[in-house]
Amino acid sequence: MIGFGYDVHRLADGESLILGGVPIPSSFGTVAHSDGDVLLHALVDALLGAAGLGDIGEHFPDTDPRWKGESSSTFVRHAVHLVTSAGYRIVNADLTLILQAPKILPYKPLMRDHIASLCGLPVERVGVKATTAENIGAVGRGEGVEAYCVVQLDP
Repeated sequence: MIGFGYDVHRLADGESLILGGVPIPSSFGTVAHSDGDVLLHALVDALLGAAGLGDIGEHFPDTDPRWKGESSSTFVRHAVHLVTSAGYRIVNADLTLILQAPKILPYKPLMRDHIASLCGLPVERVGVKATTAENIGAVGRGEGVEAYCVVQLDP
């Protein structure tokens, strides 16, 4: 089973920037109901989608005050629990971040470690890649951040 996830958030001054469960030093961050971690949100949707279990908005609606400011790691743990309870095993996760700035190269190993831990995977089965939008569109202008994720599940 293959699952695909996508997420996007606006960026604003004074907000925190958390990516892959790792706080990134920055004067700006994501505008969101939860912590706005686009990488983990994309991962949740990929996991749930691969198992036919809905999407992040169904499980953690942004209209529910319980999830205000919540760590996205909580959402991943829930998705992993649902997926494994449904009889699936996570094989791998491959994530791509699109962010004009700041550069996240120094934080990628921490992100991989955190995601691997959440998913119960060896770090070698987690890919975290990053690119810019080459100054094109909203992400290229620094107005937002996007993330994509693909996961494989085995029965």
